[in-house]
Amino acid sequence: MHVIFRESHGLEEAATPTDLGQSPADLVVLSFSDSDLGAFAAGWQAGRDRLPTLRLANLAALKHPLSVDTYIDATLSGAKGVLVRLIGGAAYWEYGLAQLTRLVREKGLALAVLPADGRPDPALDAASTLPVSTLRRLQHLCEMGGAVAAQAALQQMALASGLYAGPVRGVRGVPPVGGWQGGQVMCPAGFALGSARPRILLTFYRSYLTAADLDPVAALAEAFEARGYDVLGLHVPSLKAPEARGWLARWVRALAPRAVVNATAFSAQGEDGAVLEGAGVPVFQVALATNDRARWEGAERGLSPADLAMHVVLPEVDGRIF
Repeated sequence: MHVIFRESHGLEEAATPTDLGQSPADLVVLSFSDSDLGAFAAGWQAGRDRLPTLRLANLAALKHPLSVDTYIDATLSGAKGVLVRLIGGAAYWEYGLAQLTRLVREKGLALAVLPADGRPDPALDAASTLPVSTLRRLQHLCEMGGAVAAQAALQQMALASGLYAGPVRGVRGVPPVGGWQGGQVMCPAGFALGSARPRILLTFYRSYLTAADLDPVAALAEAFEARGYDVLGLHVPSLKAPEARGWLARWVRALAPRAVVNATAFSAQGEDGAVLEGAGVPVFQVALATNDRARWEGAERGLSPADLAMHVVLPEVDGRIF
């Protein structure tokens, strides 16, 4: 029997067998979250001379049983250690987890299966082959987010797999809210405010930091700076998060920008109004599209329906200028 692998970009994608075409590597990290995978990619790049080889894959591409079997044969069978982060528990990747646990026990591989929703999951501990103490350390590093923490998690996985990995320095978490200027994370109180240039306040999701996915934000900042503005960034979990809302409102007023450019989505209206309006200046909305470049260029509409709703329609309810 010949099975045809084809591309699919619709809602039926999970039912379509796919071949990721990845060659084997010492370590493999699997997750449903592109943010996870982005952080691990950046962490490995930063320490590649001190880390084993690595492959990354999104579990959304490994939902079909044939996709799982193909990936195990082509990629996982050559690994020494595998780290999996599961949202929703074992039931969300039941066949894949069953086949993976069979493989690791046959070959004696190191396997860490971690919950990605912050809740303990004894079933995932039982599926793993590493000590619970190691699993908790790995989970803590994954929940910290960012490239340095991801690099430290890879170092832990390498050692647990019997591989060499050099030490990782400077592991620290990303605070829930904070400032960003010139590519550096800091408290907004440390912003350089002595310049006579007008200021642009750029607000964005904390998850861009933890995923090491700041290239679009940095490009936007560089474009404004080239046109004579100072760009001050503020990162938050969301505009509606209770721990962020009051903090953000205070800094929007205190920093006195010429305009606010917002890169988060959804509506932010609350009983106290729209949190970004405190400076009394225009609030512009930008969309960081969730579709890839090829789909963007090939689509007459550009943004997907979900992106149109989250980044255009709902923010316009708040009066933001797209």
